[in-house]
Amino acid sequence: MHCPFCNMQDTKVIDSRLVGEGYQVRRRRQCLGCLERFTTFETAELVIPHVIKRDSRRVPFDEDKLRRSFLKALEKRPVSADDIEIEISKILSFLRATGEREISSELIGSHVMAALKRLDKVAYIRFASVYLSFASIEEFSEEIEKLKH
Repeated sequence: MHCPFCNMQDTKVIDSRLVGEGYQVRRRRQCLGCLERFTTFETAELVIPHVIKRDSRRVPFDEDKLRRSFLKALEKRPVSADDIEIEISKILSFLRATGEREISSELIGSHVMAALKRLDKVAYIRFASVYLSFASIEEFSEEIEKLKH
């Protein structure tokens, strides 16, 4: 770490402690050249993989699109915003934990469907009807029957 005062490269850590609910480390440092002290904060940089769409295009993951999908399916349903954010966080954690550079949109969609099934069955059916592209009333009925059992 370069000293912000004299730009010397040699610094030593005097004190470290966790901050930000344990997701960040605060380090108190001292320059070995000018003896000035300064504080740095360290956080993990976690990369979300790119998405491989059904047509084989590769696009950056869009957290806002994920959130909009949840909100659209759950529109006018009795589900709290906190519960929605918890499910979104679970999906984001899963994506980071894969360690992959690319992930299929189908895998993300299946996680969204599972989360909606836990949150609200009506929202699940709404999402599934678009995501699975039901072609007939029979397909729609079959999915509802699966939910009943």
